[in-house]
Amino acid sequence: MIVFSAIVPHSPLLIPAIGKDKTPQLKKTLDAYTELEHALYVSQPDAILLLSPHATLYPDAFSGNMADHFFGGLKEFGDHGTRVEVPVDFLTLDRIHRGLREANVPFTLTSQPELDYGCTIPLLLLTPHLPNCPLIPLAPSLLDANAHRAFGQALKHILANENSRIAVIASADLSHHVTSSAERSDTQEGAWFDHTIREKIAARDVHGMLTMDQASLEKAGQCGYRPILVLMSLLEEMNVTPRELSYEAPFGVGYLCEQFVLA
Repeated sequence: MIVFSAIVPHSPLLIPAIGKDKTPQLKKTLDAYTELEHALYVSQPDAILLLSPHATLYPDAFSGNMADHFFGGLKEFGDHGTRVEVPVDFLTLDRIHRGLREANVPFTLTSQPELDYGCTIPLLLLTPHLPNCPLIPLAPSLLDANAHRAFGQALKHILANENSRIAVIASADLSHHVTSSAERSDTQEGAWFDHTIREKIAARDVHGMLTMDQASLEKAGQCGYRPILVLMSLLEEMNVTPRELSYEAPFGVGYLCEQFVLA
């Protein structure tokens, strides 16, 4: 059963060792992360299902990572000291694999112990009091929007039959071109994407997400559309209330923290 659900960003700047003087400028996001960390702890999950857009993406299949154990670090961003280690939830991932195949959803398994930063950063910020909570790392694909909706709907049915308590989290930055900064230029599509996706999330308008213009999505320079669409499809027809905890874009990238309060 699903006991917690949220959308969170994965900017390395949220980690003080990397962000340094920029980290305080993400106070709204960090405060929202603190609130989500508390809510996640209170939900007492048996496992965390985490959708990351920075895992290996396959052109024709969704995927799950089933390594013997997981570890994540941030060496690629110059931080050689920060590290997270978590176990894997083998049994639930195996049931997800079998259930998706039965639902004719293309799905494959990989085996990569090192987590991408789209997984690592949310785990660092959300699990300081749940250090041994097993992980179910999933990745979207390069298939179309309708396939992602089918993936999310199939996951919902599988998780609904689970006796264990599952937290479902979409790791998702919004547009990287919302406003101009020293590193990035803004685009009309950037502001359009962030405004539209937040509007669709608040209205739980999955159909509206499906019809968003694909060319504009690419020009927006976002990485969150696919994991958000999967999560929203998973939550479709469930009794949940979207609650936007924070949104900001001080460096030209949209960062959204959203909790879905389950009845």
